[in-house]
Amino acid sequence: MGTAWFSSQRYPWEQGLYVGGIETAKVNITLRIYSNAWHVYAGLAILNPDARIQINRFAASVTELFKLMLEGGNGGDEEKYKFKARVEWARQVVFGDMLDSSEASVQRKRRPILLSEDILDRFSLGRRPQVDVTTPDDSNPVNVPPKYRPNSHLSLLAMVDSWAHLSINPYTHLSLAATPIFRLFLGVAEYLFLSPTVLSSAIQSALFDTWHRSDDLEFVVAARGWSQCVSLGDFDVYRRRFEETRKFFEGRFEEANRVGGEMIKAIMESEMRREERLC
Repeated sequence: MGTAWFSSQRYPWEQGLYVGGIETAKVNITLRIYSNAWHVYAGLAILNPDARIQINRFAASVTELFKLMLEGGNGGDEEKYKFKARVEWARQVVFGDMLDSSEASVQRKRRPILLSEDILDRFSLGRRPQVDVTTPDDSNPVNVPPKYRPNSHLSLLAMVDSWAHLSINPYTHLSLAATPIFRLFLGVAEYLFLSPTVLSSAIQSALFDTWHRSDDLEFVVAARGWSQCVSLGDFDVYRRRFEETRKFFEGRFEEANRVGGEMIKAIMESEMRREERLC
């Protein structure tokens, strides 16, 4: 996402795009990563053979889903069904146990992280643009923020799709290495895939909205570029790619780290209170 925004030469959350809710987590995670040094992630990506496999699969999922979006948006019911079916398949593979309502499943399933819009909105770096809403007598426009603007959430769809293709159970990783950022990644994935309304909105937007299509394309190019960089095992290319993007965001790091730290703290405290109530 960071490379895609750098390529577009804009900070979309400052222009009223990708603001609030899930977008808060995406922006804060991106800026938190780029505020660190390049070698923190280069070693993890290049020297770990499993990481290379996962990164390549993620880039493939991004590309394949984007193509299905285009085919579905321009095609008939069969093409639309292919995209919806692919998303639903990944949902069942990764979150199937949490969707199973049988008594046995309810007893063994893990409760979701349950990120809330209230928590995420408190830590947004941007603000939704104001729009004029006319009162019933059509004489007194009132300036209010609109609801969240639906978009494809291509990055999250691809993340879960790649887990499904690689038979990765993210909850196993959570029990072994529950870092705050990974917990946040999993939390926003749950937020999207476990809410039929939110997921349906993302699918509809992916197929029929065009306002985010250029950003999705930049994301596809960026994902494939990082995958190729890691596959080549070239630390110098990795450093140059990372640092040129990092420089673009430098002026936003101080606020992002402060707000992001407060957000992660609030989420972790909420999780601890929830776990205490369940004990």
